[in-house]
Amino acid sequence: MLKPFTNHLYRASFLAALLIPALCHAGKSDFSQKIELASLYQNADGIAKRASYQGNVVIQQGSLKVSSDELEIDASQGEGNEIFIATGSPATYSQQQEDGSIVTAQADKIEYHRQTRSLSLKGNAQIKQNSSSVQGESIKFNMELEQIIAQGSNQQSGRVITTFQPVSKPKESKPEPKQQDKLP
Repeated sequence: MLKPFTNHLYRASFLAALLIPALCHAGKSDFSQKIELASLYQNADGIAKRASYQGNVVIQQGSLKVSSDELEIDASQGEGNEIFIATGSPATYSQQQEDGSIVTAQADKIEYHRQTRSLSLKGNAQIKQNSSSVQGESIKFNMELEQIIAQGSNQQSGRVITTFQPVSKPKESKPEPKQQDKLP
């Protein structure tokens, strides 16, 4: 009587473990970490190679973290071609880069395309690294090539807003007196 439920649970867990890749070309140590996916509800279809998770969804792998209200995984195009669609108010992404900086992103909808290692942020999109940020209606971010394409909306100003914070200039130290300037 429990066998169909148990088989479904095993399939869902196995599918989640296979389908959830590291979401960024960032901290390489993240890729060797275990993947944990938590939600209040999950539903997986091993034949169709699709899974959905609802209710306080959190994916964690090393420093990588995605939080959303819902997550859909489409693995129908085969291993390495999975598409992850996180939706929320907002859905969020964060990960520590190899240089120690943190990249964060948020949007109403975050799509991760595993094959191209790219994020598509749609609806109130924002991506930040250090003290710089890009905001727009939609942002595409190629994590491997570190390229951003942003588009504004047709509402209000409809513009993309990029913010660069000033970098403080290091203080110059006084030069040491030359050997000949020193008195014996």
